[in-house]
Amino acid sequence: MVLSMWMKEKVGLGTVVNVIFIGLFSDLILISNLIPEINHYWTGVAFMLFGMFVISLASYFYIGSAFSAGPRDSLMIGLKKRFPKIPVGVIRGIIEGTVLFLGWLMGAKIGLGTVIAVFWISFILQMVFNFFHFDVRKVQNESLTETWNNIRRLYNQSKISGA
Repeated sequence: MVLSMWMKEKVGLGTVVNVIFIGLFSDLILISNLIPEINHYWTGVAFMLFGMFVISLASYFYIGSAFSAGPRDSLMIGLKKRFPKIPVGVIRGIIEGTVLFLGWLMGAKIGLGTVIAVFWISFILQMVFNFFHFDVRKVQNESLTETWNNIRRLYNQSKISGA
């Protein structure tokens, strides 16, 4: 987040929600066994690729909402603005690869699924963004203050109109 803020990316509602709820919902999904464990290699790879497609599609919608993005996505946006000729998928791959490497340096276990995820999320994200003609450089995110002021303004307007 510090790097993103240094690149003038705003911390907003999307950032706060991402930071708080991604881990919480991941834990809840794991505890509830909502997603079954896949024991067949190719089925697992297919489910993983489908999950990355869902993540990429969700990224398109939530980044496009302009309520700001989570730390990694904000870094991706900031880097894309600074390096417009580099495809967003390559930028995302560099970020994910860096995180993988740092995790490995800190002693994290890295399996084949982790490596597949690092490389394929970049390709899938690029594909989804290209399909929707989405350029993250054009997103004008709101800060928390701007969102709060907009909510107050809408609330006051609804009181005046009697809605």
